[in-house]
Amino acid sequence: MHSNHLLLEEPIRMASILVPSKASFFPAMTKIVGTLGPRSQSVEIISSLLRAGMSVARFDFSWGDSEMHQQTLENLKAAVKSNKKLCSVMLDTVGPELQIVNRSGQAISLKEDDFVTLTPNQEIEASSELLPINYAGLSQAVKKGDTIFMGKYLFTGSETTSVWLEVTEVKGDGVICVIKNTATLDGTLFTLHASQVHIDLPTLSEKDKENISTWGVQNKIDFLSLSFTRHAEDVRQVRDFLSKLGDLYQTQIFAKIENVEGLTHFDEILQEADGIILSRGNLGIDLPPEKVFLFQKAALYKCNMAGKPAVVTRVVDSMTNNLRPTRAEATDVANAVLDGSDAILLGAETFRGLYPVETVSTVGKICAEAEKVFNQDLHFKKTVKYVGEPMTHLESIASSAVRAAIKVKASVIICFTSSGRAARLIAKYRPSMPVLSVVIPRLKTNQLKWSFTGVFEGMEIDNPFWTTARQSLVVRGLFPMLADPRHPAESTNATDESVLKVALDHGKSAGIIKPHDRVVVCQKVGDASVVKIIELED
Repeated sequence: MHSNHLLLEEPIRMASILVPSKASFFPAMTKIVGTLGPRSQSVEIISSLLRAGMSVARFDFSWGDSEMHQQTLENLKAAVKSNKKLCSVMLDTVGPELQIVNRSGQAISLKEDDFVTLTPNQEIEASSELLPINYAGLSQAVKKGDTIFMGKYLFTGSETTSVWLEVTEVKGDGVICVIKNTATLDGTLFTLHASQVHIDLPTLSEKDKENISTWGVQNKIDFLSLSFTRHAEDVRQVRDFLSKLGDLYQTQIFAKIENVEGLTHFDEILQEADGIILSRGNLGIDLPPEKVFLFQKAALYKCNMAGKPAVVTRVVDSMTNNLRPTRAEATDVANAVLDGSDAILLGAETFRGLYPVETVSTVGKICAEAEKVFNQDLHFKKTVKYVGEPMTHLESIASSAVRAAIKVKASVIICFTSSGRAARLIAKYRPSMPVLSVVIPRLKTNQLKWSFTGVFEGMEIDNPFWTTARQSLVVRGLFPMLADPRHPAESTNATDESVLKVALDHGKSAGIIKPHDRVVVCQKVGDASVVKIIELED
C-alpha cells in the first residue's frame, strides 16, 4: 500500500502513468459504501462486492420493505462469514421526501410549455394535466417563479426521467406549473423536490421511527444515515430517540446534507453528527450547478479538520447501465479523494445497476490512484495548525505516531484501542500507510464466551466491540481487527506483546508487512500512551 506518493505538482514522466497498479489486500484507503438491493441481494454478488472493496452496506428504506432488507442482511452475514471480510451496516431513512402518487403505474407524458397542476388529492388518477402528491402543504410553501424537480433521476441517474417545472400560480391547494422540458414518467414512484423551499415535515418520519425501532434494533445497526438533515436539533432529537432504544446507543448518526437549509447550518450540524454525507443528488438540485463543487470542497475541509468521516455520493451514475464510467465521472471520483473524502457512496449503481461489482472495483482503483498523489504533508500541516496548541494528550500522541511513521517510512501503523477514538484521531492526519486498529474489548463479565478465530471473521451483532470495529470501516485508511477479549484494554507488557504479534501476523498474511519493514505502534501502558517504532527481522 505504501509508495513514494508523488505529488501532482511535481514533474512526473508521462509514461509512468501507464505502469499497471499492484494488487493489494486493501483495494484502497478510501472506503466504499454500497447500497444493497435487487441487483445485489444474493450471497454470491455480496461476496463479490466485499472482495471488490465494499466495507459498508447501505440499506435504503425509501425502497422495499423490512422483509426484503432482512433477507439481504442475512445474505450479507453469510458473505462476511465465508469471505472473512468485515462489513458494517447503515440504515438510510426516508425523511421528508415528497413524491408523485401514480398508483396505476401508467406512463405519463409531459410536454414542454404545457401546464400541469400538483394537487394533494391522492384519490385522483395521475395524468399529464394533474399529478397527485403526498404533501398537503406544498401550496403554502411555494410561490410564483419557484423551481420544482420531479422524476426518477435521484434513483436512476438518468436525466431522461427528469422533469423541471416552474410555478406559475398557486390556486387553493393546487400548484399550477409550466413544464420546462419534455419527458415521459413511467412507473409508480417519482420524487418531487422544490428548490430552496422549506418543507414543513419532520426530519424523522413516523415510518422511519418504526423501521429503526424494529429492523434497526433487531440488527443493531452501526450507522443511521439521517436524510434531509436541516438543523443540529435534528441530530440531537434522533440521538435522544436512539438512546431510548437500548441496543442502538452506540449507533453513529451520519447527517445527510441535501438542501440549502442543511448547507446554511452545516457548522452546527457537524458538531452534533458523527459523520457527514454530502448527498449531491438532491443538493445538486437545490444549489446552482456552479456552486456544488464549492460546497463539496468547503464541507470536506471542515470534516477533515474536525476528524469526522465525510462521504460523497453520486459519482458514477452512468455505471448503472454501463460497464465503464465517463471520463468526467472518473475524474470526479479522484477529485473527491484529493478533496479529502473518507468514503464514496454508491446508490443506484449497486442497488439496481447492471454492473454492481465492476462499479465497486472501478471506483476502488480510481481512489487508489488518487491516494498516490494525495498531498499528505500539506494535509498534516493544515491539521496540526487547525488543532493549535496546546494539544490534548491523545491528539499529541496521534499526530506524533503519524509523523514518526512518515519519517521512518513505516509500512503500517498499529493502534491498540477500545473505543476506536485513538485510531480515528490517527486516521485524521491521513497517514500514507494503513492504520491497523486493534480493538481490544474491556470485559465486564466472565460469562462472555468470545474466542479469537481470526480477524474479519464473523458478524456477531451481540458483541459491542464488533460495533466499534465495524464503525472504523467508513474512515479513510483505518482497518480494524478484533483482539482476543482475554487481553484487557490496559494490559501488561506480556499480553501487549501477544496482541501485537497477532496484529503483525495479520499484516504479514495480508501482504502489507514484509521482513525488515518498520512498524509504528501506538498503545497504552498503564496510565501513559506511548508511540514506539519496531523493525522486523526475517
